[in-house]
Amino acid sequence: MIKYIGSKRTLIPLIREVTRRLGPTRSVIDLFSGTSRVGHALKADGYRVLANDYLAYAATLARCYVQADAEDVLADAQKLIQEFNRLKGAPGYVTETFCVKARFFHPKNGERIDAIREAIAAKGLPPELEAVALVALMEAADRVDSTTGLQMAYLKAWAPRALNDLELRVPDVLPRARHGKGQATCLDALEAASRLEADVAYLDPPYNQHSYLGNYHIWESLVRWDKPPVYGVACKRLDVRERRSVFNARSRFAGAFRQVLNAIQAPTIIVSFNDEGYLSRAEMTALLQSLWGGAGQMVVIEQDFKRYVGAQIGIYNPNGEKVGEVSHLRNKEFLYVVSRRPLPADLVALAHHSLRQPLLFN
Repeated sequence: MIKYIGSKRTLIPLIREVTRRLGPTRSVIDLFSGTSRVGHALKADGYRVLANDYLAYAATLARCYVQADAEDVLADAQKLIQEFNRLKGAPGYVTETFCVKARFFHPKNGERIDAIREAIAAKGLPPELEAVALVALMEAADRVDSTTGLQMAYLKAWAPRALNDLELRVPDVLPRARHGKGQATCLDALEAASRLEADVAYLDPPYNQHSYLGNYHIWESLVRWDKPPVYGVACKRLDVRERRSVFNARSRFAGAFRQVLNAIQAPTIIVSFNDEGYLSRAEMTALLQSLWGGAGQMVVIEQDFKRYVGAQIGIYNPNGEKVGEVSHLRNKEFLYVVSRRPLPADLVALAHHSLRQPLLFN
């Protein structure tokens, strides 16, 4: 999957284990789905996953990895990927914007991205098959970009991978989950929380001032294919200035998150949040303990992790020049589990164990 700050790749084994220990569960809401790593893993475990994100590229990832089922799309997807890999490049919006004005991709790959994206648009594919094709293109472009992992800036010299030839691969689309077909939506979090119903809701909200739209504006433009006007050295979409999430504002985060929590249609809620977020552990605990009139049960599981790759190598300005040093290399991730139902004893034991030593899961 694509490089992504805040990715829960290393936390997935714990999320899966916690969900398993919750007892009989058929369906899970992933309210801030991002790359859909979590939703994909839970679908593999058999749960019906309802994935939501308000950004178009994230909703497309969810449509591919959560909603689409291998038995429905894989055969056609394999043929399409072979066809697209044979296409010759043709310069267009991506080449001009992200290879000439900016240097996110080598021009030879920008031309291929343009040609393939236009081919996808021309085919008028069914939504799920189109999502699989778009994700294949997004992931192929991610493998040959010239960044440190964010689209806030590009490197002054080409990254070695940027010189490789762009090649599409068929995404890891799973068979339908045993508890039913998944669903992908592209809604505001509060609206999605009010509409979607499941046994468990998993929430991984943005936790600081950095906008995912600003960090991954190229993917938004590639999926929407609206060829928007851009600004700045990084050639961001103009709407990056306007489509600000309330969760990126310290003064608004707690109130907005409280609204979402109160709207959730699930008896059990799992929240992942780290010690760099707008809410401290004590503040998040108090907020979650207030749900259902204070009648719920809650445990907190703590894990220690490396920070994202950009933090490990320093801070760069829009010209790709290093302008800051690393402050720290580790952070703590907290997994909060709160439920209107009694929490199983083995889940409580897992929470107690996490404070003493790490656990390993299959």
